[in-house]
Amino acid sequence: MRKVIAYIAMSLDGYVADKHGSVAWLAGDGSDVENVGSYPEFYKSVDTVILGNTTYKQIVTELSPDKWVYEGKQSYVITNQDCKNTDEITFTNRNIADLVHNLKLQDGKNIWICGGASIIDQFHKQGLIDEYTITIIPTTLGDGIRLFETNEVEHKLKLIETRMYNGMVDLTYQSR
Repeated sequence: MRKVIAYIAMSLDGYVADKHGSVAWLAGDGSDVENVGSYPEFYKSVDTVILGNTTYKQIVTELSPDKWVYEGKQSYVITNQDCKNTDEITFTNRNIADLVHNLKLQDGKNIWICGGASIIDQFHKQGLIDEYTITIIPTTLGDGIRLFETNEVEHKLKLIETRMYNGMVDLTYQSR
């Protein structure tokens, strides 16, 4: 069965974006710049991407305005806004548990919960994430957008893999 995977980077002090919403600080320490890390391998393992409207807008206006970065993947943008779907991008306000349930029943590769933090937090609180890969960036921001909001629901995880490259560390956990 397909897995739902949260794959995201955060600062050492727990932020996924700085206080202005920027991710320009996402980089290693320069000690091993030739090592591309886990992203290319991970990216090949997914065929579906779920993201929030804020992340979508940041991608299409700032990070990659000329080309959809997840070309060849079916993308779902969680939003209450009325936007026009394309062949690869579906805008939806569907209940996320229902969306995930239906996607997991379909044939395909894994499902990536791309972000932002609010979307990941919603999936996390509902226990919809099967696996987490958190890349720790060797930077502290002091303020910004936290990966997880205060949450009264405990989720026990099992560490299944660690990977280190260019001063960054991937921590991969499964729900248990």
